[in-house]
Amino acid sequence: MAKTSRPDHSAWRRWLAAGLLLAGLACAPAANAALYGYIDDDGVAHFSDEKLDERYTLFMKNGGELRSPSLGRAGAADTAGAAGALDLETHKLYRYVVNHPNIATVEPIIRQVAQAQNVDPALVKAVMAVESGFNPGAVSPKGAIGLMQVIPDTGARFGVAADARRTVEQKLADPRINISAGVRYLRWLMELFPGNLELVLAAYNAGEGAVQRYNNAIPPFPETRQYVSTVLQFYRFYRPGGMPPAVAGGGVSRVKMVIGGRRNMP
Repeated sequence: MAKTSRPDHSAWRRWLAAGLLLAGLACAPAANAALYGYIDDDGVAHFSDEKLDERYTLFMKNGGELRSPSLGRAGAADTAGAAGALDLETHKLYRYVVNHPNIATVEPIIRQVAQAQNVDPALVKAVMAVESGFNPGAVSPKGAIGLMQVIPDTGARFGVAADARRTVEQKLADPRINISAGVRYLRWLMELFPGNLELVLAAYNAGEGAVQRYNNAIPPFPETRQYVSTVLQFYRFYRPGGMPPAVAGGGVSRVKMVIGGRRNMP
């Protein structure tokens, strides 16, 4: 990722710009995977699988182990010297990705809805991080709405109905309704592609029809392959104990992407 381009759409300015290294998640060890990053003056987090320049600092190592900054008594990194500066940057990245301020607001809803649908809350958080960067007002250029970036047609399929007061689009702007529709869709995809989380995520991004057209494999769309890799990496962050052993598939190669709302696939 020689340079991270910023999306033109104003709603995307705070979404993560990311590049991740994942080599064959289920079929190759991730011991050498690393993630470097920095936060720019506009508050946008940039990540890469290599140290592209002096702004980047090591954030994650060994395929999911977060580099812990050395924090002082006041909860801020010791800024004395170069090591302290690196720790401060790492601490900022940690807070941005792992402890985003909006998580506390939506986490009770995530837990309640995920439990009802028998979906891992950490997976919901990972999808949400990639889809919207925890921005409930996010709207993609293709009309995907809210925290889980639910397209209105998908929302209608999974229980969101217009009434005299609000349209489907207006209802999907409600975080609880949005999360419920997104998690119901995830649950449905898990039943459609049992035991294969990679295909579930590919279908959430590109549509289940695209996955089926490619003989129940991840479609060869660069965005979808990048999306699957990125969500799984965030899942490692949010899930206690790391990735579950049931992640099936593999073959997702070195990727770089801009994280934002889902676009329509061909």
